[in-house]
Amino acid sequence: MTILLLFVTVVAALATATAAVLRYYPAFGRKPAKEHLSRNKMSVNYGEGIFVNQIPTSLSMNAQDLAPLLKQYMRGIRQRKPRQPLPMADFDVKKIRSRNQPAVTWFGHSAALLELDGQALLLDPMFGLAPSPFPFIGSKRYSRSLPFRIEHLPRIDAVILSHDHYDHLDYGSIKKLKDKVQQFIVPLGVGSHLERWGVEPNRIKQLDWWDEYDCQGIKLVCTPARHFSGRSLHDRNTTLWCSWVVKGKQASVYFSGDSGYGPHFAEIGQRFGPFDFTLMECGQYNESWAAIHMMPEQTVQAHLDVRGGVMLPIHWAAFTLAMHAWTDPIERVTRRAKEQGVKVATPRIGQTVPIIVGSEVDDEAYPNAAWWR
Repeated sequence: MTILLLFVTVVAALATATAAVLRYYPAFGRKPAKEHLSRNKMSVNYGEGIFVNQIPTSLSMNAQDLAPLLKQYMRGIRQRKPRQPLPMADFDVKKIRSRNQPAVTWFGHSAALLELDGQALLLDPMFGLAPSPFPFIGSKRYSRSLPFRIEHLPRIDAVILSHDHYDHLDYGSIKKLKDKVQQFIVPLGVGSHLERWGVEPNRIKQLDWWDEYDCQGIKLVCTPARHFSGRSLHDRNTTLWCSWVVKGKQASVYFSGDSGYGPHFAEIGQRFGPFDFTLMECGQYNESWAAIHMMPEQTVQAHLDVRGGVMLPIHWAAFTLAMHAWTDPIERVTRRAKEQGVKVATPRIGQTVPIIVGSEVDDEAYPNAAWWR
């Protein structure tokens, strides 16, 4: 009886501690507040308390799905991460907004700086060392650092977020960035996380799919993606996920966020294409979850569907989040791009890429060295 009582006490204490951490640890964020739920319920993508994809998208795996995953895990994957820190380009924060033409600087994974029409826009600025609520747990950043310090960044006109997963929305990064940013533009529900972390509601704009917003003259459109959301045990799909159309006077850009392949890409291309430049997810995939993360060959097709010009592959070269070699995404996506006649930019982390507008873009105008080899 004493042993049973002790066991029950320990289990109860662990359950209480877990509940307390989930409720009070700030990195988990917060579910959409009651005042936001009425807006969520108006969305055609919302039903029974959660957001849903345009087409059926299963997130569950059965025994048939688990078997090959276990086999891969037991066999092991060669080169799941680089043997040494990745090389980075020199990046001078003082040059932000000084360029005469639009440009993109990629910082690994999906984080990027878009300079357009004299504005500085950060896309999914996950600048932490690990995509985890506890930075000492999880896959560590391949480059081990970034080619700049957040503290040295100048004023940022807007942070644009695609969804609330840890490899895209990082608590530590937002805490350091928030006082530099004029506005946060996010899909429905994500604003509640930002509010908990000290961002004033009047600096947060939350959009549904197909909503448009004028960001100081730049047209932003929150467009569909095929994915999911959530940061803890009890908030799956309570916030929306999306991709983004960014149309300025100088150039038109598409940012895929995270997405499985689907008909939404062609619809976006029909409504808002063509695009001078795309940033397209190409990594952290597996056949077992292809519904929520594209395979690299599908990445190229999605780029063609949205009617993109030059493509910059993202969602790779920072963290190990799937069972493939770390270079597999870029090798496969560039191979298929060559077959399809798609121009690809392959900058090093921190290397600024100019966005050249025009139907005939010289292959040498963009970085295309296979630096990962």
